Amino acid sequence: MSDLDESKMPLLDHLIELRTRLLWSFLALAVAFGISIYFARPIFGFLVQPLLASGQTKLIYTAIFEAFFVEIKVAFFAAAFFSFPVFATQLWRFVAPGLYAKEKRAFLPFLIATPMLFTLGAAMAYYMAIPVALNYLLGFGGNVGGVEQQALPGVDNYLNFVMKFIFGFGISFLLPVLLMLLEKAGIITLAQLKGGRRYAIVGAFAIAAVLTPPDVVSQLLLAIPLCILYELAIIAIWLTHRGRVKTTPDSSEAAAE
Repeated sequence: MSDLDESKMPLLDHLIELRTRLLWSFLALAVAFGISIYFARPIFGFLVQPLLASGQTKLIYTAIFEAFFVEIKVAFFAAAFFSFPVFATQLWRFVAPGLYAKEKRAFLPFLIATPMLFTLGAAMAYYMAIPVALNYLLGFGGNVGGVEQQALPGVDNYLNFVMKFIFGFGISFLLPVLLMLLEKAGIITLAQLKGGRRYAIVGAFAIAAVLTPPDVVSQLLLAIPLCILYELAIIAIWLTHRGRVKTTPDSSEAAAE
């Protein structure tokens, strides 16, 4: 109890601490944005590789400022991605003083797992889902009733398409972290998660239908991993419960001695 009591601060001190953490976070975002704007074109060049691999070699822009604002958006997305470790660190430094040592050990793995799972989801979107979706959507080109139908995607339209996939998959892959946090907070239980499998499967396909194009393959590429991640969350929670049961008798025996 003492390690928590010693860290108590008045409300004003908490607000000053929060302001400091926010300033460091926004400073990191600003620095990352300044660097990313310089590399905005190479970053966008990386993002268009799936489009190039699908056989599309042209992007257009119809508004004078469209290409400029696309580079600004690319730089902002890249800055948000690369400055996330600083945001997470500042969040941890703000929250950690108010936690017991046991709570710190419980919370830290979630903080580490979040960027890893997001990156895994973003990588799956970039290397698997986006190429499949592009091959499907660009397949509508050709001769239609004697008229040549050709895809001419705009730079802003393509960037929104890619970001929707990357952030959609990245956030969806945080499902295990969310479920484990809800279980630790006592909002849901392991039994409820096991009993709600059928609803989870329906929810996974509903999320996939919203975040992916209306082709079955793209939806399966998101829905199936979501179902697997749901099961992995259940297994992780079960293992955590099993570890608690094992440590509880040991600790009670040690206290008795």
